[in-house]
Amino acid sequence: MPDPSSQRHESEGDSGDRDDKNPGREAGKGDVEAGGGNPSGRGDRHGQRDKPSQRNKPGGRNQPGGKGKPPATLAGKQTLGWILLIGLAVLLVLVMNANQNAAAPVSYQEFFQLAENNSFTDEGVLISPEALTAEIKEGVEGLPESLGEKRSVVYATNPTNLILHTDRLQRMGQRFQEDPSQSVWIAVLLSFGPIVLIALLIYFFFFRALRGAGGGPGGMLGNFGKSKHKALTKEHSNVKLDDVAGITEAKDEVSEIIEFLRNPKKFQRLGGRVPRGVLLIGQPGCGKTLLAKAMAGEADVPFYSISGSDFVEMFVGVGASRVRDLFKQAKDSSPCIIFLDEIDAVGRRRGNGFSSGGHDEREQTLNAILVEMDGFDSSDQVIVIASTNRADVLDPALTRPGRFDRQVQVPLPDLRGRVEILKVHARKIKLSPDVNLEKLGKATPMFSGAELAAVINEAAIGATLADKEFVEQDDLEEARDKVRFGRASKSRKVEEDDRLATAYHEAGHAVIQYLLDHADPLHKVTIIPRGRAMGATMSLPEKDRFGYGRRYIHDTMRVLCGGRIAEQRKTDDISSGASMDIEMMTNYARAMVLEWGMSERLGFINYTPKDNPNGFSADRPYSDQTANVIDEEIRRLSDEAFADAEKILGEHWEETVRLADALLSHETLTAADVTRLMNGQELGRPSVSELLAADDRKVAPDANRPDPRRADEPASPAASGMMPSPA
Repeated sequence: MPDPSSQRHESEGDSGDRDDKNPGREAGKGDVEAGGGNPSGRGDRHGQRDKPSQRNKPGGRNQPGGKGKPPATLAGKQTLGWILLIGLAVLLVLVMNANQNAAAPVSYQEFFQLAENNSFTDEGVLISPEALTAEIKEGVEGLPESLGEKRSVVYATNPTNLILHTDRLQRMGQRFQEDPSQSVWIAVLLSFGPIVLIALLIYFFFFRALRGAGGGPGGMLGNFGKSKHKALTKEHSNVKLDDVAGITEAKDEVSEIIEFLRNPKKFQRLGGRVPRGVLLIGQPGCGKTLLAKAMAGEADVPFYSISGSDFVEMFVGVGASRVRDLFKQAKDSSPCIIFLDEIDAVGRRRGNGFSSGGHDEREQTLNAILVEMDGFDSSDQVIVIASTNRADVLDPALTRPGRFDRQVQVPLPDLRGRVEILKVHARKIKLSPDVNLEKLGKATPMFSGAELAAVINEAAIGATLADKEFVEQDDLEEARDKVRFGRASKSRKVEEDDRLATAYHEAGHAVIQYLLDHADPLHKVTIIPRGRAMGATMSLPEKDRFGYGRRYIHDTMRVLCGGRIAEQRKTDDISSGASMDIEMMTNYARAMVLEWGMSERLGFINYTPKDNPNGFSADRPYSDQTANVIDEEIRRLSDEAFADAEKILGEHWEETVRLADALLSHETLTAADVTRLMNGQELGRPSVSELLAADDRKVAPDANRPDPRRADEPASPAASGMMPSPA
C-alpha cells in the first residue's frame, strides 16, 4: 500500500531514486530500545523452591562447562585411536624410507658397472625384495657424480627380476647375501601396512562421521545433528528491559513471561498454565530480537537462542535432528526459554508449489517443531519465543493457539516512544545542553528504533569529524537527513544542463507541495546529489500516519507530477529523472482503484488478486471487461493529477523560476527559505559561489603584507633585466 510519509521526490541523471519505491510503507520497523521493570519472585517448575537450581542453568552441574566433568571414557578412546593411527603412519613411512635415506640411488648400468669393477666391500651386495644395496670401498675412483659424498648405493628393483640380478652377480663372482634388516614382520608391514592405514582412515573419517551425524558421538560430522543454539543467562547479556522503549505493550508481554517463570505458583493458584509460545510479529528492525536479548538479561532461567536458518544443512534430516536435540536439552533444563529468530526460514506454509512433500528438508524440520511444541507436558515450563517479519507465510498449524498462544505486534514507535528511544541512545554520547530531543522526535515520524539509533550514531560521528566537543542540534538534523534520504555527494561533478534541469524539477515539486494543504509539509529542497539521485525534495509528516484520505492522496499525486512538468516547460525536453515519481503515482492510483474502493465506477469492491496457498499464480478475480474499466480508472486518476499540477505551475511559474534560481545559487533550501521566496522576499545570505570565493580570498596572500623576500632580491624577472622567453 503506498505510503507517502517521509516522502522524497528526486530527479536523476539516468534513473530516479526515491525515498521508497513502494509508497506503501507499513508501520513496524526498527530496532527500538528502552525501559522496563524487574519482576520479583522466583520459583521452579512446581513453584516449590525460592532460588533457581544450579542444575537448570547453563554452566550448571548438568550442562557442559559446569562443575560436573564430562565422561573421560569416550574422549580417552578417541585420543588413543588418533595416537595409534598417527603412530602407525609414521612407523610405516620410516620403515619404507629407512634404507633409501642412507644410500644414493643409481641406475641398473651404474650398479652392475661398479660390481664388475669390484668396487664393493667384502660384505658384498645386500639383497631385499625391493632393492640391491652395497657399500663402496675406500679409494675407488670414477664413481658416478650422483653419489656425492655418500659411499652406499642402492638399485631399486622388484621381486620378479630379483633372480636375474642374482644370476648376473654370481657370474661376476660378486658376493651377495640377504639383507638382515628385512625381517618377515617388516615385509608383512610393508605389504599390508598401507591397506590397514587406509582402512583406519576410512573408519575414522567416514563411518564415525556418519554415526555422529545420525546422533551418535564422535566423527568429523558428529555435531551436525546437534543443535547450534546459544545458551545465555543474565550474566551473558548486557541488555535489560530498562533498555527497551517505544513498544510498551510488547514489553509488558515479555515481563509477564519472565514473571511466570520466576513465580509460577502465583499464576497456578487460579488454574492458569504457562503459555506454550509467544510470536513476535513486526517488520525488520522493530525490536523483536532486542526484546529477546532483554529476556535473556532479566530471566533467572536458561535461555536458548537459535536462528531459523541454523536448522537446515546440506544433509537431509539434520534440521529435524537439531530440533529434537534443542527441545531435549530445554526439557532437561526446565524451566527455560527457547528463542527462535526468523522462524519463517523453516516455518513457511507447507505444500507450496512443486515441493517434494514430506521428504522436503524444511517440511521435516517444521514437522519436528510442531511435534515438539505439541508434546510438552503440562509440567514442562518451556516457553518458545519466536520472531518473524513475514507472519503471512507461516504455516497455520504453527500459529494456532496451543503452540503460539500469543501473537504480539511490535509496531513502529509513536512520538512518545521515539523521544524515549532517543533518550536511551543519547545516554551513550555527549550532547550539547541546548539539544532538544523532543524536537528531533517530532521531526522523525515513522522512524523505526533502528533508524533512531542510527541517527544518534551518525550525529556523534559527524560531530567527531568536525572536532566538536559536543553533539549539537545541527548534527542531529543532518544525521536524520542522511539516514532517511542518503548521504550528500557534494564532490560529484554535475554538468550545467543537468544541474539546470534538476533545479527546475525540484522547484516544481516544492512549489506544489508548498501550495497544497493536504500534502505533507515541505522539509528541504536540494540539488546536491544523494546516491544515484541528482536532487531531492524532502517532506516530513506532521504526525504519525496510519491511514490515508482521498484528498491527501490526490495532493500527493499532484506533487509527484510537478517535477516532470517544470522540467519539460523549462528545457522543452523530458528525462528519466521522473521515473520514480511515475512509479509512485501509478502505485497510488492502482491502490485507490483495486484496494481502497476510491473509484466511483468500480465501487466499494476489492479487486486485488489473493495469494494462492499452494504457491501458484493467483487468477485475477474479475472479468476482462472489469479489467478494462480498472485500466481506464487508473489512467483517469493519473491524467487528472497531471492536469491539476500543470495548472498550478502555470499560475505560479514566476515563483517556480525564483526557487530554481535560488537552488542554482544556494544548492539547498529549507522550508523557511522556500516560504520567503514564495512571498517574494530575498534570502539575505551568500550563495555557494560567494562562499567559495571568500574561502579563496582567505587562502590567497594579503596584498598589504610585506614581501618576505630579501630587499635586494628582484621581485620579478623583468626587474632584474631578464625578459621572459617567448612562448
